[in-house]
Amino acid sequence: MTNLEPVGFAYPDPAAICIDVLAVPEPKTVKNRVHLDLATTSAAHQAEVVARLKELGATPADVGQGEVPWTVLADPEGNEFCVLEPREIYRDTGPIAAVVVDCADPRAMARFWGEAMDWTLHEVTDDHAVLRSAKGVGPYLEFLRTPDVKTVKNRIHLDLRPYPGDDQAAEVARVRALGATDVDLGQGDVSWTVLADPEGNEFCVLAPR
Repeated sequence: MTNLEPVGFAYPDPAAICIDVLAVPEPKTVKNRVHLDLATTSAAHQAEVVARLKELGATPADVGQGEVPWTVLADPEGNEFCVLEPREIYRDTGPIAAVVVDCADPRAMARFWGEAMDWTLHEVTDDHAVLRSAKGVGPYLEFLRTPDVKTVKNRIHLDLRPYPGDDQAAEVARVRALGATDVDLGQGDVSWTVLADPEGNEFCVLAPR
């Protein structure tokens, strides 16, 4: 496993997002239902970021986006992500603008994740929902309505960590009461609990840190 954290990160920090990269035996077979959007500050910055990422091994990806102002790329293992054109809403998010989740019902997903994470709902329609930390900092969590159904385990998922001093078992019970269900991915005896949201997206509740 490789852990990526912002320089000087100290948990909990709502402005930051940490990424763990884990080796798994399953190959990627379908478009990811969860992906990252990267923020840029100008057209020149967007072009610079795209060029730098291509040098690092990213490749153009066609997910049926057509003519759009953002650039869709894939990392060296085919995981799709977007480099967005400058948008005012993402001016203060840091390099990651949003974690984006495909879903069937953005309203229901916003209700579940808003309560699970205690994040603020910024916008919701039948087609998309937007959440952000109640502190008003860091990336957004966005749900986009798509016709595709979930068929395999998500290659990208969220981890929830209780605040220091909180009880992990109580947190697991709380999100189960919101509609989460238990999932067995063959994880065995581990310190975290694997659950799925109402649309089957896997996530983990970690031990407090």
